[in-house]
Amino acid sequence: MSVAKIIEISCESSKSFEDAIQSGIMRASKTIHNIKGAWVKEQQVVIENNKITMYRVDLKVTFVLDQ
Repeated sequence: MSVAKIIEISCESSKSFEDAIQSGIMRASKTIHNIKGAWVKEQQVVIENNKITMYRVDLKVTFVLDQ
């Protein structure tokens, strides 16, 4: 029997939403093992002088606990 856990993380990038997601998963994988999926809960942008300067995402990351 497997047991999964879900955590929520926030990530940001100056490039894109996709880059924010990728960097968030890469960082989480340094301390969390058996990541099986992620769900984008929310997306936000920071705007300065009428330009997007930062992309932010809130992710729910699912991973299977070690037995």
